[in-house]
Amino acid sequence: MKKIGLLFISLLLISNWLWAAPAEGKKQQHFFVGTYTEGGSEGIYNFSLDPLTGKLKDNGLAAKSNNPSFLALTSDGKYLLAVHEVKDEKGGSMGYVESFGVQKDDLKLNTLCKVTSGGAHPCYVSVNQDGYVLAANYTGGNVALFRLDAAGKLSEALDVQQHYGSGPNKARQAEPHVHSAFFEPGSSRIFVPDLGIDEVSVYQLDRKDNKLAKAPVPAIKMGPGFGPRHLAFHPTMKLVYVVNELACSVSVVVLNKDGSFTTLETVSALPAGYDKPNTCADIHISKDGRFLYASNRGFNSIAIFSVDSKNGRLVQIGQEPTRGEGPRNFTLSPEEDYLLVANQNTQDIVAFRRDAKTGKLQYTDQVKALKPVCLLFRK
Repeated sequence: MKKIGLLFISLLLISNWLWAAPAEGKKQQHFFVGTYTEGGSEGIYNFSLDPLTGKLKDNGLAAKSNNPSFLALTSDGKYLLAVHEVKDEKGGSMGYVESFGVQKDDLKLNTLCKVTSGGAHPCYVSVNQDGYVLAANYTGGNVALFRLDAAGKLSEALDVQQHYGSGPNKARQAEPHVHSAFFEPGSSRIFVPDLGIDEVSVYQLDRKDNKLAKAPVPAIKMGPGFGPRHLAFHPTMKLVYVVNELACSVSVVVLNKDGSFTTLETVSALPAGYDKPNTCADIHISKDGRFLYASNRGFNSIAIFSVDSKNGRLVQIGQEPTRGEGPRNFTLSPEEDYLLVANQNTQDIVAFRRDAKTGKLQYTDQVKALKPVCLLFRK
């Protein structure tokens, strides 16, 4: 009887552990917040999401830094990169790219190195699994290539590709404005949306010479005045979705087998009949490829689209108010059961629970954050 009792207790403990382990593992999902350091912000902050309740928590400063507006993590989660929209030591407008070490059990970041970004006002940074890094310099109108070594140190710029031209919007498109830069999954191609010249420039990563070479078809031509800003690749189909800041729309572009591009359609990110000032900012697609989201600043919403499983076409199925102004960046949580929005103008972060079957969003919490620009979950 004693052995049976001990066996029963052991089984009970194991059962409790099996039930408790997932909940314990889900207690906190930490994410970094890049900010503009004005009005009190000191740099990069650490927040957390409770996936059981949808509540948000401010865990304080992760690293002091000057205008760390956009962030990226290496594939192993060991290093974080930030671009800084600051003036250099000589008073010029050259920005910086900075790398930080991410400690596994610590909410702080360790500064490792800082290099000039290759142009003025860098607004986006990305890194691939081989350690190549891209910085998009908005005012500089160019994209720069770097390499991150095994210790998290950045090289100086290996290559800088300058863009030229303008668009019909005289206030916003008098010159090139590179707004982001993306590595195409499973490919050596790089896609660089340029708001100023209405193009998504396309490069090939030359690993031998560490250069950015023009692709055989060097650009996706967008409509006049569209102002392409960010993009998202479909997870299974050869499609890319481009969010157009100035036209407040999303373009569906087919990546043809011969390396060329065909724009399948362009759909509005706004509700029918809305005619007040608005600009789009960010775009993301769910891992299953069923739903796509884009942010509106002015109407202040997340536009929700269903994605046709056969051809990738979009149908707008909803608009979720962001409960704040200027929703710049937003992100999906690691398990995509939440969508978090950074409202830059009202200085807050809002969490929504996401229904994986319908794509719809339901508000769960809102927390103050100083000039939030970028949200990035830890890996």
